[in-house]
Amino acid sequence: MAPREGFGRIRGLLASDDDQPSVAIVLLAAGVAAAVLSPLLWLLVSASELSVADAAGLLASGTTTEVLVNSLLLVALVTGASIALGVPLAVLTVQTDLPFRRLWTVLAALPLVVPSYIGAFAYVSAFGPSGALPDLLADYGLEFVNAYIPTVYGLGGTALVLTLFTYPYVFLTTRASLLSFDTTQLEAARTLNHSYPQAFRRVILPQIAPGVTAGALLVALYTLSDFGTPAIMRFDVFTRVIYVELNSFGVGRANATLLSIQLLAVTAVILALESRVSGDTAAGYGTPSSVKTVVSLGPFRWVAAVVPAFVSVFTLALPVGILTMWLVRSGPGYSGGGLAFRPEFATNSAYVAVVTAAATVLFALPVAYYAGRSDSLLAKAVDRATYLGYAMPGVVLGLALVYFSSQWLLESFGAGAAQLVYQSLPLLVFAYVVRFLPQAVGSTRSSVLGVDRDLVGAARLLGERPSGAFRRVTLPLISPGLLAGAALVFLTTMKELDTTLILHPTGFTTIVTYIWRVQEAGYYGRAALPALVLVAVSGLSMVPLLKGSDDA
Repeated sequence: MAPREGFGRIRGLLASDDDQPSVAIVLLAAGVAAAVLSPLLWLLVSASELSVADAAGLLASGTTTEVLVNSLLLVALVTGASIALGVPLAVLTVQTDLPFRRLWTVLAALPLVVPSYIGAFAYVSAFGPSGALPDLLADYGLEFVNAYIPTVYGLGGTALVLTLFTYPYVFLTTRASLLSFDTTQLEAARTLNHSYPQAFRRVILPQIAPGVTAGALLVALYTLSDFGTPAIMRFDVFTRVIYVELNSFGVGRANATLLSIQLLAVTAVILALESRVSGDTAAGYGTPSSVKTVVSLGPFRWVAAVVPAFVSVFTLALPVGILTMWLVRSGPGYSGGGLAFRPEFATNSAYVAVVTAAATVLFALPVAYYAGRSDSLLAKAVDRATYLGYAMPGVVLGLALVYFSSQWLLESFGAGAAQLVYQSLPLLVFAYVVRFLPQAVGSTRSSVLGVDRDLVGAARLLGERPSGAFRRVTLPLISPGLLAGAALVFLTTMKELDTTLILHPTGFTTIVTYIWRVQEAGYYGRAALPALVLVAVSGLSMVPLLKGSDDA
């Protein structure tokens, strides 16, 4: 093969038609994808240092089996309960004449603004052994009732808290499917003498199944990767045990590595199952949004309103009420200990979130531009590669980067290089970029797809170089997508827990690390103000979602 012919074939692989990004953009995008994939490489290198016999012994141990069973059981319970809660609420707020549908829609989606570990704090404080409920019963001479209250810790409490604060994923995706459902099909079913339950099972459910499955996938992945809630509720799952092993001596890091690989394998299985179950994702979509009432609740419409109200009590009123109680109560068990909150903690959180947002946008731009301008296989592969870090639990990502910075660099380049990188701010920012890059890529790619290529062509005809046409035409048009991605990354970085706990520099305290420290010390009152700040910050990330729900 002649060199020129070979070069032409490479160009053909990188670009499928004439209006394609330059080779420099392609190389930049591929470099970003390689950087995002690098933590997986470090994890595999770390695992390769173990002997087969040691690895087999660890994988066959009783602890590993117990953690695997616990994790799968928790994922199954939370996912099933979220579907059982989210789908009926979506039907009530879209297809019935429920009073105040817009209000219940907002309230049903809002639990997403409460980080699940904040919800776990609230439930332990309310229903734990020394919580608000036992204290209240004692004040009225009803201490004996406490013996009959089930413990908030363990599988039951963990599943309850995670369900209450993740079911909105199912609610929102199911609701989107119902809004796109063509109601004339339901009317046709009724002309065939099908009742609404029969029509729902035979006509509606098959078409909203992709939406329900998409929400269930998000719930399952969140449950599998969550660290804070199982840790607070004292339930051993992969993330909690990996974190404990990582901070132990001896063979702890080896155990953590093998458990991390198992966790990634379970994540891959869930993704594979979802791709087989979801089927045709186009089903049920493509029709105008419909909020037409198809079911009249008659005299039961006010009774039905009790359902979303009851859910809101346990997902919003209770955690906010407990946080407010922490804020105003002054007992030594709530606000003592000398662990006072300092403004610099909030400044540190905002600073690292701003740096991460800026870095993520810079990394996302070549990937989004390449994915939006090319249909080649390489473009799709680069785009998909950025999602690996998002699917990787934060504790696994932290473990991989700890190995890279504290062991591989030490053995390859000496102690100076390891000290320069390990627990440094750039390493923490890189971990955040790996975790949240898809948020910026998604919004930017959508903007790139919306740019009229004729405008770029006109700029070229007027003598602009490709770089000039990009700077003067494309960049201003995609700037809203870039800003939206940066804002979303900023908000999610502010509340990221496990990655921050593992990789934050010594002495660099953020809101999240402060909350975790006072929670472990039992001074819940100290956590009240920063926890409320986090809830408010998380609430801002819901604005785009709720802005799109302009129905009812």
